[in-house]
Amino acid sequence: MSLLLIGALLAGAPATADTVIGRWKTETHNAIVEISHCGASICGKIVTSDALRSNPALKDSNNSDVKLRMRPVQGMLMLSGFSPDKDGVWANGQVYNAQDGRTYSGRITPLGNDQLKLRGCVFFPLCKTQTWTRVR
Repeated sequence: MSLLLIGALLAGAPATADTVIGRWKTETHNAIVEISHCGASICGKIVTSDALRSNPALKDSNNSDVKLRMRPVQGMLMLSGFSPDKDGVWANGQVYNAQDGRTYSGRITPLGNDQLKLRGCVFFPLCKTQTWTRVR
C-alpha cells in the first residue's frame, strides 16, 4: 500500500458543515458545549464545566448587560450567528465568554471529525484560539 493512500486513510473523511454538530470539551475549565443547528446557523450551549460541577446554580454575573446577570450559566447560549463557509468552516459568528461578560467575533474550523478550532476576536489581531475535542 502506498504512503499516499495510507495518509489519506488516516486523515479520515473531509470536514463537512455537520462535522461541528455534537458535544465538545473546551480547552479551559473542562466545559462541555453542545453545538447544534439553529435554523441555517449553528449555536452552542453550555452543558457543564468545572465551575458548574461545584456550583450548579452559577449565574452569568459578569455579563455587561445588568439585566442578564441573574441568568443561569448552565444551558446558556455561548455560540451563535455562525454562517457556513467553505470546507466545513463556520464564520461570522459570536462567542460569549461568561468569565469576562464579553462577546467576541468567532470562527469555527473543524480539524477532522474529533477536533475543532474556535477562534474569538475582540478586534483583529486581538484573537485567541482554542482546540476543542469531541465528547463521545
